[in-house]
Amino acid sequence: MSVIGRLKDHPFGVIKAFSFILYGAFAIYSAFFPLYLKELGISSVAIGLLLAGGPILSLFANPFWGYWSDRLSNVRRILIILLIGSFLSLQTVFFTNSFPFLVTFLLVFFCFQSPLFAQSNSLILEAIEHTNHKFGSFRLWGALGWALMALATGPVMEWLGIRDLWKVCGVMMGLAIVFAWMLPQAQNSGKRESGSSIQSGKKGNYLQIMSDKWFLVFILMGILISIPNAMNNTFVSIYMSELGGNSSLIGWSAFFASIFEIPVYLLFDRFLRKDRRSMFFCLAAVSLLYALRWFLMAAATSPYHILFIQALNSITFAGYYYVGTQLTAYLIPPAFRASGQAVYALSWGGLSGMVAGIAGGLIFQELGAHAMYTISAMMALIGVAGFTSMFVIAARMEVRQKNATQYEKTLL
Repeated sequence: MSVIGRLKDHPFGVIKAFSFILYGAFAIYSAFFPLYLKELGISSVAIGLLLAGGPILSLFANPFWGYWSDRLSNVRRILIILLIGSFLSLQTVFFTNSFPFLVTFLLVFFCFQSPLFAQSNSLILEAIEHTNHKFGSFRLWGALGWALMALATGPVMEWLGIRDLWKVCGVMMGLAIVFAWMLPQAQNSGKRESGSSIQSGKKGNYLQIMSDKWFLVFILMGILISIPNAMNNTFVSIYMSELGGNSSLIGWSAFFASIFEIPVYLLFDRFLRKDRRSMFFCLAAVSLLYALRWFLMAAATSPYHILFIQALNSITFAGYYYVGTQLTAYLIPPAFRASGQAVYALSWGGLSGMVAGIAGGLIFQELGAHAMYTISAMMALIGVAGFTSMFVIAARMEVRQKNATQYEKTLL
């Protein structure tokens, strides 16, 4: 029996393999595409503006695809469409010699690429519902794919040259499409199609989702925390290059940024209490670590400093990503799950990425990386204050509810 045949008999194994390849493919894109644009002679400001197109379009793409994922009750089909569209449009970007066409097809690419991670999260959450499987045990395969593929691609790009980035991206995205075809349907999808199709007209109602005050404040604070993270993702490879780092070192940077996510996901799987108070406390702690990370980046004077500071990403990004995904699932009703995850992804990579690409490019070029990271640290500290306030409010509400319950028992 072939490897593919064996995988089909193990649906959860297929999901893990798909996560590995999907995140690996976009680790390569994220780490090396800004260098590719720099090689074409595009300025830092222009690169920031170009890459800001993804977050801007995700404002529409995430809700659009989240709505259809909920309405069709078929996340796998949406993932296949998104991957094929991403593959074709990105390859067109690599083969165009006209800047207007490059911009056009890059924007098309963002329409398909930006919702991928939110939809893959929805598929995982649906597949493991009513099972003993944990979200982190699947997401860690994405972290492993991101780390190992970025590390392996560094020497490959040294050998091929950055102009041949299309070959590596094409192979990995092609593999992601193959594995997407083998993904299982979620266990509850049939129920949603038969029992919940009456409600399909209500799915994707983003006004209803945003009416939850806890979720709304969480999204607003998340935008504040994620703007510096998006600026770092866009410019860290250029920053390292300016300090003397080569492609191999940039690959190592991406490796260190992801490899330690694995124990973080496993620890959260085991110890995270899924209530508002605990999750807001975790977000406040992660935001404090983000502030420390950006202060250290502002003080860096060598690419090797950045290499080791990037290891903090495994705690900061993984912690925020995991807790944010679980908090979204906690606050949003199951019928709106894909739409809720789309809004969460929108705040993390949409609004924040748009600001990061435009403002980050200007700050990076005019004031330098040190100023950009100092401003980032200040924003993270505001996030600490916001999430701490939410934790205090949630704790007080929990105490009041307990007191009210005890009082009712005494009356009985």
